[in-house]
Amino acid sequence: MRAFNAKLIEEFRANHGQMSGQMAGRQLLLLTTTGAKSGQQRTAVVGYRSYGDDLAIIASDNGAPKAPKWFANLKQDPVATVEVGNEKFKVRTRVASPDERPKIARLIEYLGPQQARTQREIPIVILERI
Repeated sequence: MRAFNAKLIEEFRANHGQMSGQMAGRQLLLLTTTGAKSGQQRTAVVGYRSYGDDLAIIASDNGAPKAPKWFANLKQDPVATVEVGNEKFKVRTRVASPDERPKIARLIEYLGPQQARTQREIPIVILERI
């Protein structure tokens, strides 16, 4: 999986977010967090949707029983770097409030199928540009 992600990240950066193959046409961003334990920079490819002036992502790990490692990193340090297309910028992250969740969930059509794979509530994370 690491090698697969490394290739996705390389393609994303080489083509300014335009992906080929099974990832073509998807709304993807690169999320770089600071490792909660290592302190090192970690980059993940994540699907997103616009939410007003912000972006919304889900900490699903494809419906796994545990949230992805980047979510733990954000709980430790909520500031991250995002790359979308040609843009690269800092964000402050937060988990969507219970009031926001239903509205945002409607924007993220792939949340339902991933939520069905796990018993934990998949967090919706809001990325607010700093």
